Amino acid sequence: MNVTYDGVVNAQKEQGNVIRKTSLTFSDTFSKITGSTVYLKNEFEQKTGSFKLRGAYYKIKTLTEDERKKGVVAASAGNHAQGVAFAAALEKIRCTIVMPINASPAKVAATRGYGATVILEGKNYDESWIKAQEIAKTNGATIIHAFDDSQIISAQGVIGLEIIEQLPDVDEIYVPIGGGGLAAGILTAVKNKNPNVRIIGIESKSFPSMKNSLDSGKIETIDGGFTVADGISVRTPGKQTFEIIKDKIDEVVLVDDDEIIKTMFLLMERSKSVVEPAGAAGLAYLLNKKPSPGKKVVAILCGGNVDMYLLGQIVSKGLGTMGRMMKVFILLKDKPGTLKEVVDELASFSANIVEVVHDRLSSNVPAGTTGVTLSLETENKEHAEQLIEHLKNKQIDFKVIS
Repeated sequence: MNVTYDGVVNAQKEQGNVIRKTSLTFSDTFSKITGSTVYLKNEFEQKTGSFKLRGAYYKIKTLTEDERKKGVVAASAGNHAQGVAFAAALEKIRCTIVMPINASPAKVAATRGYGATVILEGKNYDESWIKAQEIAKTNGATIIHAFDDSQIISAQGVIGLEIIEQLPDVDEIYVPIGGGGLAAGILTAVKNKNPNVRIIGIESKSFPSMKNSLDSGKIETIDGGFTVADGISVRTPGKQTFEIIKDKIDEVVLVDDDEIIKTMFLLMERSKSVVEPAGAAGLAYLLNKKPSPGKKVVAILCGGNVDMYLLGQIVSKGLGTMGRMMKVFILLKDKPGTLKEVVDELASFSANIVEVVHDRLSSNVPAGTTGVTLSLETENKEHAEQLIEHLKNKQIDFKVIS
C-alpha cells in the first residue's frame, strides 16, 4: 500500500481521543541563539512519551478481526515497544515485544507495565527483529514494524498536518531521522499542503544510514558507531521510507553527541523540558549551525524517554560543555591553612565549590604534600578562563582535569 496524503488525513480522523494534538510553542531563548523564529513541536507530550504511539495505534486500530485474535509482535529497544504495548492494551490485543538483552531496564519495565509479554533476545535491534519475525511465522501474529509500514508512516504524517494548522506560514521543519518513518510521513503531509516548506532531516554522525543511502542512490547498511541518541541509531533505512525521502526531502544533515547533549541541557534549563537524545537532534542542528536566520522554523522534539542514569550524565556533561563546571587538581603543602588560602581565592572570584576530594596517598602526590581535586561551578566559559588565569597569577600549582 502506497503512502498518500489521503492516507495521512484518514489516520488523523482515526486517532480519536487517544492521540494528543501536541503543543507547538515559541521559544524566545532559542530564537535569540539561532537568529531564527523557533517553534518546538512537543511530541514528548504524547502518551508513552513519544510520537511512536501515533503509528502503533493507527496500525493496530485498523487490524481485521482475524488479525486481532492472533495478536501482534514488534521488535524495539524503547519508544516503539511502549507505543505498541500501550495501543495493544487499549484494543485488548495480545502483544509480544522482542527487546535486545541490553535494553534499558526502565524501558523494559515500562513495556511490561503496559501489559506486553517481553522477550529479551539479541544484542541489538537487528537480532531482535529476526526473533520477532520467527514469532510471527510461528503463531501468525501481525508484525508492527517500527517505521517501514504505510499505515505507520501515514499516522506519523499527522504531525505535519498539525504543524501546518498551528503555524501556516512555517518556512522550515527539522525532523530527526532513524529508519525514516517520521520524516516520510511529514514529507507526505506537508509537501502536499505547501511544497515550499523546506524539510530537513537530521541523523547522528555515528549512524548516517539515510544520508549515505541518498548519496549513493540506493539503500545502504552501515556498521554504525556509538551515540547517546539510540532512538535514531538505525543501520538500514526502510524501503518505503527511503523512496519517499529520496523523492521529497530538501536536505539531510548530521549532528554529533556533544551538540545533542548541550541541547538537552538547554531544553531542561531554559524550556523546562526533558527530551531524549534522538528527540533533541533537530534543535541541536539549529542551535549549533544556525542555518536559517530570519525564518520561521519548527524543530520536532519527538520523544522524552530518557534513562535516569543517562540524565545525570547529561546534566554533568552539559555544564562542562557550556563552561559552567570545571574540575581542577591542586597540589598543596600538607600544612594547616593552605587549603583555606585557595578557597579564599576561589571565593573572591565567585567560583562555587561543588565537591572536594583530598588525596595524600597516590604515587603522584609527593610526601609532605596533599592533592586536592575541586569541582567548581562557574558562570560560563569566559568566567572559567578568567578563573584559570587568576590561579596562575597567584602561582597556585594546579591542573585543569575537565
